[in-house]
Amino acid sequence: MDPTVSMPTPSPVETEVRRIRELLERRAFAEATAAAAALAVQVPENRDVLYMMAVGQRYLQQIPEALATLERLEQHHPGFSRLYQERGHCYVALKDAPRAIDAYLKGVNINPALPASWAQLVILYRMTGNTENAAMAADHVATLKNLPPEVVSATALFSDGDLTLAENMVRGYLLKNGDHVEAMRLLARIGIAREVLDDAEILLEAVMQLAPDYKAARFEYARVLFDRQKHLRAREELETLLKLEPENRQYLTLYATTCIGLGEHERALTLYRKLLVESPRAADVHLSVAHALKTLGRQDESIEAYRAAAAARPNYGDAYWSLANLKTYRFTEEEITRMRSEEAAPTTALVDRYHLCFALGKALEDRGEYAESYRYYESGNALKKSESRYRPEPIERNTRLQIEVCTREFFSRRQGVGAQSPDPIFIVGLPRAGSTLLEQILASHSRVEGTQELADIPRMVLEFQGRDPDLANPRYPRVLAELPVEEFLRLGEKYLSDTRAYRTSKAFFIDKMPNNFRHIGLIHLMLPNAKIIDARREPMACCFSNLKQLFASGQEFTYSIDDIARYYRTYLDLMQHWDEALPGKILRVWHEDVVDDLEANVRRILDFCGLDFEPACVEFYKTERSVRTASSEQVRQPIYREGLDQWRHFEPWLEPLKNALGNAVDRYRGE
Repeated sequence: MDPTVSMPTPSPVETEVRRIRELLERRAFAEATAAAAALAVQVPENRDVLYMMAVGQRYLQQIPEALATLERLEQHHPGFSRLYQERGHCYVALKDAPRAIDAYLKGVNINPALPASWAQLVILYRMTGNTENAAMAADHVATLKNLPPEVVSATALFSDGDLTLAENMVRGYLLKNGDHVEAMRLLARIGIAREVLDDAEILLEAVMQLAPDYKAARFEYARVLFDRQKHLRAREELETLLKLEPENRQYLTLYATTCIGLGEHERALTLYRKLLVESPRAADVHLSVAHALKTLGRQDESIEAYRAAAAARPNYGDAYWSLANLKTYRFTEEEITRMRSEEAAPTTALVDRYHLCFALGKALEDRGEYAESYRYYESGNALKKSESRYRPEPIERNTRLQIEVCTREFFSRRQGVGAQSPDPIFIVGLPRAGSTLLEQILASHSRVEGTQELADIPRMVLEFQGRDPDLANPRYPRVLAELPVEEFLRLGEKYLSDTRAYRTSKAFFIDKMPNNFRHIGLIHLMLPNAKIIDARREPMACCFSNLKQLFASGQEFTYSIDDIARYYRTYLDLMQHWDEALPGKILRVWHEDVVDDLEANVRRILDFCGLDFEPACVEFYKTERSVRTASSEQVRQPIYREGLDQWRHFEPWLEPLKNALGNAVDRYRGE
């Protein structure tokens, strides 16, 4: 640590927490408990204050008071493992073995690195004659004793959500002691929790080299590969695990999900249904079945599966939102009543609440109850935004840098670089701007493969940015000016090779990742003959459609009026730059034009792509293929104009959006 860098001054609450902790360590329980109780008046939801107050009360033999404090703690921090350990200690003091066992088990299920809980479980299981569980608990005690204390402590901190403390501790241990399998695995798990997946992948790959038989680490490695959309490699790791445990539910579930990632939906359905035979009340598996059926266009079956998921867990917000996300489903009165009740219940988790809010927003919109519908959309966005770390400034900074680096002269000096294949067709723009419709039109052509929103370009960008990127001075896109020209050929060939898994024998394929508009410079350098289509929609309609949409992952800019408006304006700025720096490279297709004159725009798109006209592209809704986006059911129907102006039903509440968009309302046509 640099001694010249001053550490932040602790707040008065932090200072008092440290003092109370020191009092407990000195066994000054009465003074510590009184101080914690006084501080709890000031910060009634503070996890550490309530926990220390309960500990002090137990040592003072105030067991009912300690249990009451732990009840308060659980209301605010139900995932805190040590509250259950402390509850177990209280029940031991009351000589209530069954409740003590239950409490300790809850603790170790959250945090397996609780030596005191495992030790107490050994004693309690032996007392109650449960020798098998006593032996299991003793094995855990022995395992923890064989691990370095720093790794045990860091694991406990990680399990209770103290990621920074856990990371500092385990990094310090590894720097001092070198490679250690459990420490490296823990650091990878911290990386996963922080969504630093490239670091996690590298760490787990190293763990596999040191301990190839470590099944838990291999499963985590497969999961990271899947999250990075490296589906083939993930499946290879899972096949290794399934050879050892062919009936393991975790392995089978993730294997089925990798099949979905590779577009093998029928194979995934077979696996999911096999899992349901053994666990017919598994709500998450019912949901996965429903998603696969929806993607395949089997809507009636998908509806039944979504309903089965909701029946298996009545507050399962994702099941209700998935029904709403069909766009064509209409909720019954009984379903709306049930959703209202579950959304208002204090025990409903945050993730379920915001799913239910978005579902209720759609259900009430369909009934014409726009004021209440907007209230639920607004609430859902606020809840979702509360757990998001999205900030608009890095996106806006990236836009400025793209404009500075990727000039017309910059591209002129690099003519002829990259892989010359004309195979890819990129459809870019904002979500909910009509890109799925354009994809369906093109994928209806006999020479074009519809794939999905491929993550290859964003993954390359992450690799360019490197670990611990400097947000104030990011390496990308500046690095594009530093790369040797042959590197663009390598990148283009790598992209073509990596995306081969999603293709058949058709000449062309579509990459529909909308956010690739931010990387058109990179795309042009590595694939100069690729076609790029900008799907654009009127800003009020597009932005409000995004505000109504709950995305499965990513698109974090869509959960507030200010964020989506700033993103749309940034998009217009950058697309204007690409038009100037790469004239004629991008075909702009306005959604409203496609709706008004479908055939003329289909011919325009096909001509741009060098494809002959085929009537199937106009009758795109008859094309049978898997569609994975929110518009999957809409693009299986003919175009209807009614959808263009749906946002106007909410116009009384959208003045802030109109103001935030500013002149984008006029600029989106390029005028």
